[in-house]
Amino acid sequence: MLNSVRFSTKFRACVAGMMLISALLTGCRKEEQAVSKVASTAAAAEHKAQAVYVQRDEQRAQFSRIALPTKSRYVDVHEPGQWANPFLSFDAQMINVRIVQADANPSDLGKGGLLRPAAARRQELQIRQQDLVEALIALPESAWPYGRVVAIEESPLADRRQRPAIRRQIELAIQQLNDLGVVVDEWPAR
Repeated sequence: MLNSVRFSTKFRACVAGMMLISALLTGCRKEEQAVSKVASTAAAAEHKAQAVYVQRDEQRAQFSRIALPTKSRYVDVHEPGQWANPFLSFDAQMINVRIVQADANPSDLGKGGLLRPAAARRQELQIRQQDLVEALIALPESAWPYGRVVAIEESPLADRRQRPAIRRQIELAIQQLNDLGVVVDEWPAR
């Protein structure tokens, strides 16, 4: 009987040890899976961040085709209608982009007159916030006579209750454009 108690105790100890080893192996496997999942998530995030950096570098290169801004050309411009570079007016949902195309006729004869009015070359586009950079990159170099500078204002027609949201959009656009090497001339709200 004493032998059977010893055998039973040894058997129980052996079974308990095997269960412990099994539990440890199962726990290790789950831990490995968790670590593997975290590693793959981190690798995906790193890949996404690298893609963003590559895209930003490409955008900077595309903006570099436009000359650096010359402040003496635009410092005395105080009316939106006189601004010759892209002019951004922010509303709650959209951004109005006003551009003036360069005169295709290089001659000074009749410039700004009845046959070649400046208003005929003025265009206004409505774009979404996320399309701002692509829209500015798509503009021809002739739409940037002052160099790489844009004017930004809060739309005078915007609802006063939406002004904080519009202000956040403007600040985001300023940060984004400055990061790409575009100077922002912010105009006061009217």
